[in-house]
Amino acid sequence: MKYITKYKSLNYNSRNNAKIQLIIIHYTALKNTLDAISYLCNKEKKVSSHYLISQNGTVYNLVDDKFRAWHAGQSFWQDNTDINSISIGIELDYNPRGKNNKFSFQMMSSLEKIILDKQIKYKIDKNSILGHSDIAPYRKIDPGNGFPWKVLISSKIVLGFKKLKKNEIRIIEEWFNNYNVKSKKQIIIMAMSLIGYDTRAINNNPKFYNKLISAYRSRYLNKNNWSNKLVYKTIISHLFNFMLTKS
Repeated sequence: MKYITKYKSLNYNSRNNAKIQLIIIHYTALKNTLDAISYLCNKEKKVSSHYLISQNGTVYNLVDDKFRAWHAGQSFWQDNTDINSISIGIELDYNPRGKNNKFSFQMMSSLEKIILDKQIKYKIDKNSILGHSDIAPYRKIDPGNGFPWKVLISSKIVLGFKKLKKNEIRIIEEWFNNYNVKSKKQIIIMAMSLIGYDTRAINNNPKFYNKLISAYRSRYLNKNNWSNKLVYKTIISHLFNFMLTKS
């Protein structure tokens, strides 16, 4: 795949031999591609990404993969707190309040190609393609409610998961009960922790729980059906499928 390399960001440092394990998808929330390039290459902003994809599918390589781009900020996934060191950051030229408020076919096609290339090159598994809101649910919402995760699932780039039957849900619930985790809220928190989400501060701040659930809903549920019952079943199914793929 061809990349435009004439623009380079100085906002990076060494990975210190950390292995690339994740791909993080962002949106710019800026006016257009040129504004995004200017922002991501501005040394004073101290922000960057490895790749930027325009609305027409053009891909700009702003930071070489071997370097640690500054795209994730304060974030967490599966006990890792230095996400920048273990990830590739991809920015999309998208602004929910701008004229560039579509995840165009060309953009998504280029995104798929980049992800596939990096999955093969760095042996990144299908559970490790994440949104910024997955790794920073208390402060970030991108790539947002409108991002078409189903496109990546249909292309088998990202792992989908089947819904569980009642007896399968009971198996998971009994497993939690054995560890004295009984309420649905406790099960949700524990399940999300096992999947990889940051649940460390939830018990000290109820607002964090709501933000975490909101981040999860925006990715995994149809925004027209966000019932608590569906959230619970989806998270249990997610955990079940996650454990199967891990094993």
